[in-house]
Amino acid sequence: MKKQFIVALAVLVTTFSFAQKKELRSAEKAIKDNNFAEAKSILGQLNPATMEDKYKAEYYYLNAEALYANGAASNDDVSKALKSLGLIEGDLTEETAELKKTMIQSFVKKANDAYENKDYSVSSKNFENAYRVSTKDTLYLYYAAITATGVQEFDRALVLFEELDDLGYTGIEKEYYAIDKETGEEEIFQNKSIRDLSVKGGTHLKPGERDTESKQAEIVKNIALIYTNRGENDKALAAMEKARQANPDDLNLLISHANLYFQSGNKEKFKQLLQEATEKDPNNPELQFNLGVMSQESGDFDSAKKYYDRAIELDPTYTNAEINMAAMILDQEKALIEEMNSLGSSPADNKRYDELKLQRTKIYKSAIPYLESVMKVDPDNIDAAKTLMNIYSATGDTEKYKAMKAKVDALIGN
Repeated sequence: MKKQFIVALAVLVTTFSFAQKKELRSAEKAIKDNNFAEAKSILGQLNPATMEDKYKAEYYYLNAEALYANGAASNDDVSKALKSLGLIEGDLTEETAELKKTMIQSFVKKANDAYENKDYSVSSKNFENAYRVSTKDTLYLYYAAITATGVQEFDRALVLFEELDDLGYTGIEKEYYAIDKETGEEEIFQNKSIRDLSVKGGTHLKPGERDTESKQAEIVKNIALIYTNRGENDKALAAMEKARQANPDDLNLLISHANLYFQSGNKEKFKQLLQEATEKDPNNPELQFNLGVMSQESGDFDSAKKYYDRAIELDPTYTNAEINMAAMILDQEKALIEEMNSLGSSPADNKRYDELKLQRTKIYKSAIPYLESVMKVDPDNIDAAKTLMNIYSATGDTEKYKAMKAKVDALIGN
């Protein structure tokens, strides 16, 4: 009797094993016929936990294929497909690698196409899918985080940025360049081989290579900004401080840290870090300009003027500093105009009106050098030209007014 039971059990196991193999063949045929719904249905009736080991790898592989549906899968099914691929052990190594390669190519193409069409949400999800298939390609995770930020999907972006931060991602790559003989300008090449061929072919000279800038500061800055937008200033500052400890000489991080203190209302710490930044790199016009912007936003006119003037001194063609300086000067007339409009017609009011009018003229005249300098560097700057025209008119400089009006008319005509 015991012997008969053992024989019966053996027959049952063999029958069950045969049934599993048959179902897997049916699912495979459905996939080949692009009938992914049917394949998912067949595979959904199987339990890999009860399968013989020799069939498990095939099940997980076919399940991934069915879920992926040749690129037509939803994001939910893509996640399930990737999970299924991760469970394959031993067999089907080549097939799995090929499927992953196909998936990556598909996701990257979809991501790029969506990006070109400005559908950044779809682009971000496909870049993330590409990364999930191949976690060594961290650049896709970075693209996913950046594009998610672009459409203000901040909760999702935060998860991605923090994942990058945990990975210690820097994005530093080797960059290969050479000078184009015809244009005399530097050209960046996709890789060293193409660069070397161009130099050997005689179209380029002076080859070189360098590391690209680290993206770590940008990543932490985005983490901090998202926490700031959430009103979680403590977490934002903690993220920034962690980054600065790891990168104490990074000026971009230092400036971002200062700005974070400004946004959280700690103006004393803000000014302290600004001072530290200028001491680290006193001859950087862009840094001086950024410090001017921050000071201007904080209402510190004197500091902003100092930084803008320093940026212009370091780079006389720095038109953004000159434009901001002129705008900041002209902004002072608002308070004067409000007071002028509130005055009556008494002798005292008339006297005060004349005093304010004289102050306004001085404001106009102090902005003129900055705007004229902008026009020398950027003669087609219509906004600067219009502002100058109006100032010349208000200050009674008829000759310059007529000349600038002709300039404005010409620019508008173009």
